[in-house]
Amino acid sequence: MTPEAAAFLGKARAALGKADGMLDRCPNEAGREAYLAGLHAAQALILEITGKLAKSHRGVQSELGRLSRVDPELRAFLSRTYQLKAIAETGELNFS
Repeated sequence: MTPEAAAFLGKARAALGKADGMLDRCPNEAGREAYLAGLHAAQALILEITGKLAKSHRGVQSELGRLSRVDPELRAFLSRTYQLKAIAETGELNFS
């Protein structure tokens, strides 16, 4: 694994840990952090497979779509979590 990909995975782990720690008290913020964890993990995967750095959500989503080696469920994951993040940012996400 390249050092850059490892750094993205480190960011993903940190965001996931942050999301887990705030899920009960701040579910909207936890949703955003969980999305960021997925984004950073996808960036690591793309970097490892292609050697290219995808910086934006759109760039990551597009590159995942092009990678036929990536499971279709994984390719769809980032799009679904982005939609959840958008809902969370409006404050309409309620886990109660």
